Amino acid sequence: MEYEAKAIGEEDRPQLAGPQAPSRRRRKWILAAAILLLVVLAAWFVFGRGDGTDPAAAAAEPAGDAQVPAVTVMVPGRESVQTVVTGTGSLAARREMPIGVAGEGGEVARVLVEPGSWVGQGQVLATVDRSVQAQTAQSLEAQVRVARADARIAQSELDRSQQLVGRGFVSKADIDRKTATRDSAQAQVRVAEAQLAETRARNRRLDIRAPAAGLVLTRSVEPGQIISSGSGTLFRMAMGGQMEMRAQLSETDMARMTVGVPAEVTPVGSTKTFRGEVWQVSPVIDPDSRQGIVRIALSYDAALRPGGFATARIVSGARAAPLLPESAVLSDAQGNYVYVLDGQNQVQRRAVKVGEVSDAGVAIAEGLNGTEKVVVSAGAFLNPGQKIKPTLRKTGR
Repeated sequence: MEYEAKAIGEEDRPQLAGPQAPSRRRRKWILAAAILLLVVLAAWFVFGRGDGTDPAAAAAEPAGDAQVPAVTVMVPGRESVQTVVTGTGSLAARREMPIGVAGEGGEVARVLVEPGSWVGQGQVLATVDRSVQAQTAQSLEAQVRVARADARIAQSELDRSQQLVGRGFVSKADIDRKTATRDSAQAQVRVAEAQLAETRARNRRLDIRAPAAGLVLTRSVEPGQIISSGSGTLFRMAMGGQMEMRAQLSETDMARMTVGVPAEVTPVGSTKTFRGEVWQVSPVIDPDSRQGIVRIALSYDAALRPGGFATARIVSGARAAPLLPESAVLSDAQGNYVYVLDGQNQVQRRAVKVGEVSDAGVAIAEGLNGTEKVVVSAGAFLNPGQKIKPTLRKTGR
């Protein structure tokens, strides 16, 4: 019986496992199919959903085209570029007037102006004591009155004698003597008047006066000071308040300067710019410094102080030339150059000569006519003959 039971148990086991084996295999296939579906969906989402590109087509794209760099280029054309010359120098009065003693001098009684005062032509700047000169003038005035009285008497005597000459009471010789006396008296009047006028003129010259209207720059005289013709300069004035800058330029820049060209002057320590124009170009060059002086006329302003230092930008002319950003111009041991595109979008090196450099860009004096496609940036990473994908940039800056 035991043998039969054991045999029966061994036979029952395969019979119980038979229905479960297909179920397990089915679950494995379902799980594998789900995983495969998820992988396909993920691949479609990543490679196909964003731009609709077929992954197979993308893989078929040539690897060489994908490595061609995209570079910005521009056609510069030709623009009017100003030729600007910069220089440094000092500020000064355009017409400085040193004022000293014009007369005999003496003790200064009063000083009537201070530096920075505006004065008119002939205005008294300082007065000199004239007590002695005033007495001399009064004495001469008295002499003039005496001479005029003598002249009147001589004229009266001559008139009476001329009335009596016809009656025979006065001879012709007496008339001649009285005429001569009258003429002498009148001459004495003129001499006395001339002496008085000279004294008055000398007295007026005792005062220190402004020779022209303008601005007082310096004063070196005080009341009580004794002055004379050897006292030197007592006042310095700027005629009309006009100022100038005396810019020092090299020989090359001097050759481009002409009278009347505009200029901008900026004093050191100030952000304000003053407009003027060149009114004089020095006819000589300093043999030591090889520089010349260009004088720029300026209107009066309190910020323009004679003796101060300033910088100047002088526009010496204008010319039409291609204008490029600084990033487009490269340089090496062979000189300055740019990269231009040929018909196959390949970069080619082009040697150029640089002109004016300003905030607007770099003017090309030689090497370009303005119709070329010029690489704007990234030129340092390119090689001649390299192919690029050009992106055209407008020339507006």
